[in-house]
Amino acid sequence: MNDEYFVKKCFSLARKAQGNVSPNPLVGAVLLKNGKVIGQGWHKKYGREHAEVNAIKNATEDVAGSTLYCNLEPCCHTKKQTPPCVPLLIQNKIKRVVISNLDPNKDVDGKGLQQLIEAGIEVISGILEDDGKELNKFYFKFVQDKLPFVTLKIAQSIDGKISEAKNKQTWLTGKEAIKYVHKLRSEYDAVLVGANTIKIDNPQLNVREAKGRNPIRIIIDGRLSIPLQSQILNPIDPEKTWIFTKRDIDEKKVKRIADRGIKIFSVNSKQNHFNLKKILRVLADNKITSLLVEGGADIFTQFLQKDLFDEIIVLQAPKILGRGINGFNIHRLKKILLLKMDNLGKDIRLVYGRKLSD
Repeated sequence: MNDEYFVKKCFSLARKAQGNVSPNPLVGAVLLKNGKVIGQGWHKKYGREHAEVNAIKNATEDVAGSTLYCNLEPCCHTKKQTPPCVPLLIQNKIKRVVISNLDPNKDVDGKGLQQLIEAGIEVISGILEDDGKELNKFYFKFVQDKLPFVTLKIAQSIDGKISEAKNKQTWLTGKEAIKYVHKLRSEYDAVLVGANTIKIDNPQLNVREAKGRNPIRIIIDGRLSIPLQSQILNPIDPEKTWIFTKRDIDEKKVKRIADRGIKIFSVNSKQNHFNLKKILRVLADNKITSLLVEGGADIFTQFLQKDLFDEIIVLQAPKILGRGINGFNIHRLKKILLLKMDNLGKDIRLVYGRKLSD
């Protein structure tokens, strides 16, 4: 078994905390001594012990002289709720540290490895680096660009329709795809829709068909026009519903909604369109590292036209609607690349990412 094997083990451990550590990264750690795993751990929840600490705590024997595998560079700064991990590794006489990625946080970014090297610890980095970046794509985007990672999720028919008619709710995908979407919601910090989606579908935008936390539910509603009886305005966790609306909206309605515990952001807009980049900045300021955009057509179009997306997930149903509302011709987008294509029951899932600059 080589270094890659144990780094992959770190990835698996890290994924156990998907949806629970934001805005921190997903991190797993494995301790190896004399060819035997003697400890392992992962960062389980924001504000709790880091993966390296848990691996040492769980060790079945003295960790001195062991190799620590970790998918992300151990932290070395004190600007957080938990102590830095580098001094702990030095103190416990770890002999070798193998990682996948440097931490892009400016307070770390190679400084942790340098401290380990200066303490006489052998350091190897860059093992399965691309896989490590994919695992922590939310964290990397948030730290480097101060913006959330944005995924557009679109369900459409074979002939490229997203609905049978304007303002008509249309179910396209099957139960496997529905479960997948609920799992996605549990992994993202927030989901976003426009007011029209609320009026037509009256969604809850929570997690019911999978295990995991409910995301923040974000509605863009310039005229604050969604009905007060909408499910989104009457959830069991109102603090997780955020509405972005224009300034100078009916103050009585604003108060009625805000009194329910729902957060309302009043922002400037031009005509019917908001400055989406500004909204993303506000979300980042509120520690939203990942955003799943679920609809509708106008919202998707704005994100595409403004080039404000990192990933597109198309769920293609084996249906032909003929007439209806057109979806999106993915092939017209020049900056994307097909990353994955597979089946979800009878539906096809296509995942597109951004092309690297030529």
